[in-house]
Amino acid sequence: MTTKQKRSFFERLTGAKDIRDEENYEESIPVYNEEKETNTMNEPSHAFPIRNEDSWGATASFGQASTMENDGSEGQLTIDVYQTENDIVIKSTIAGVRPEDLDVSINNDMVTVKGERKNEEIVENSNYYYQECYWGSFSRSVLLPVDVIPEKADASLKNGILTIRLPKADTTKTKKIQVRGF
Repeated sequence: MTTKQKRSFFERLTGAKDIRDEENYEESIPVYNEEKETNTMNEPSHAFPIRNEDSWGATASFGQASTMENDGSEGQLTIDVYQTENDIVIKSTIAGVRPEDLDVSINNDMVTVKGERKNEEIVENSNYYYQECYWGSFSRSVLLPVDVIPEKADASLKNGILTIRLPKADTTKTKKIQVRGF
């Protein structure tokens, strides 16, 4: 006669079953083996990997900016889009870009921001430790959630933050037009 064991909270919640009591149960192999650990207590666990001089450069960079600048690809801006009572507001961090290097265009229900971030200093790839900043052309198109009045749109750049304000079109008003007869 077997006794019925009460299932744990986790087993009841997930429907899992404890297999250790079954006949075919085999002890699992540990995923982590402390004997294979090479880090000692004297070494910081966050130590940087040791690299030889040949491994530095564009291949060590996260953004691979030097290759992006030359291969014709564009970076993509990160944006925030929100609404106020009267406007749709688009914000983007665009540090290092002059206002004259930005092109903001509104076409039907889409806003496109294009520009270029120029690196004014030339550094050889072998001299970089990290190369994460994006240098080169970038663009971003945003599909607008509501109709706007493009003629009254305003864009400003302050402290590296581009702010575009697009007044909402009042779609609740009905416009009547005169029908002409010939």
